[in-house]
Amino acid sequence: MRKQRKRAALCALVLCLFLWGCREGEVIFLGETKEETLTAVAGKTAQEKTEPEEREICVHVCGAVNAPGLVRLPDGSRAADALEGAGGFREDAARDSVNLAARVSDGEKLYFPTAEEAVSREQKADGLVDINTADAARLCTLPGIGESRAADIIAYREANGPFSSCEDIMKVSGIKTSVYEKIRDRITVK
Repeated sequence: MRKQRKRAALCALVLCLFLWGCREGEVIFLGETKEETLTAVAGKTAQEKTEPEEREICVHVCGAVNAPGLVRLPDGSRAADALEGAGGFREDAARDSVNLAARVSDGEKLYFPTAEEAVSREQKADGLVDINTADAARLCTLPGIGESRAADIIAYREANGPFSSCEDIMKVSGIKTSVYEKIRDRITVK
């Protein structure tokens, strides 16, 4: 028992001297380099220490895509990567309406509109109603234009082709100068 105590004390003394000789808590095991010891203590390989963990993000992709839903991507991905993860564009997609080079972030909802939706958005963005492409609901947003008058406008352009100018809307039955004066600053032909 006395020999065991002496051995334990001697081991403790050697360990204390060894640790005292190391700077700032450094421990180097005998027979290993400092780097090997640090790697072993951390439980990681040198390669794992130098490569940062790749973070994953989740993006909700919907609209005119083949497989709408949640898409998991590496952090730093772009809208094009999210689109690819959702199966690509549907046939009716407005392919130029979303910036595919834009970076996406975790929790983002990315909506790809149809071509029809994109045209409608453009019309709303500039505030003008294109009388050559607007549907009945959009035409009804104009002052003095109700459902029956909107139907007349659509019927006229289907029978006669697109309007050449905004003033041509007065060729539609029931739209006279007084109605045109109310809507002329709110309509366009493209």
